Amino acid sequence: MMVRPERCIGCKHCEVACAVEHSAARELAAALGETPVSVPRIRVEVGMSYLTFPNRCRHCDPAPCLQVCPTNALVRDERTGLVAQEYARCIRCTACAMACPFGVIQFKPVLQTGPERVVNAKCDGCLDRRARGEVPACAEACKTGALVFGEVNELIRSDRKSFTLRMLTSREPEVEAPGMPANLRAFRDLMAELAGLGPSAE
Repeated sequence: MMVRPERCIGCKHCEVACAVEHSAARELAAALGETPVSVPRIRVEVGMSYLTFPNRCRHCDPAPCLQVCPTNALVRDERTGLVAQEYARCIRCTACAMACPFGVIQFKPVLQTGPERVVNAKCDGCLDRRARGEVPACAEACKTGALVFGEVNELIRSDRKSFTLRMLTSREPEVEAPGMPANLRAFRDLMAELAGLGPSAE
C-alpha cells in the first residue's frame, strides 16, 4: 500500500469503508446497528498546516509490534506477509502500541471477541479481501489516489516518474491549475518553503 498524503482531502471514505468491511453485515446501514459497532482500523490524521494523512498499519518486516508481543497475538500471514491478529491471545498489555513507530495500534472491541473484550484492533490488511483477489477496502474507497495498492516497486516507480515530471514542469504557469484544492496548495507551499523557494505563485 502506498500512501500519498498530498492527495488526501480528509473525506474519510477510507475510514467508513474499513469499518464496514470489518462489520458482520458488511453493509453500511446494517453495520451501524451492530454491537459492538465496527470501528475503522485506518485513521485520517491532521498533520502540519492542517494537511490530512491516512494513517494505517505498514505491516513492517521485521515488525516491532510482532517482536514484542508476549503472547504471540500478532502473527505474520505466510501467504500475504501481512501482520495479522490472533484476538483470543491478546491480553491488552499495550506492548505492541508502545513499539509501533507509526502510532497506528488501537484497542477496541471487535466482531470476533464481542462487546465485552477489548483487543488490538489494528489494520489487518483486509486478509479476507486479499484471499478473494480484491484490493483492501480503504484503497478501493479512496477517490483521490491518496491510498494506492499494488506491487511496491511499481508504485514507487510510478510516483518517481510523476514527481520528476512535476519538477521539470513546475515553473510552467499551466501547471498551476486555477481550481487547485486548498490542501494541495498548502502542501505545495510548505514544500516550496522547505526548499527555500518561497510560496508557490497564486
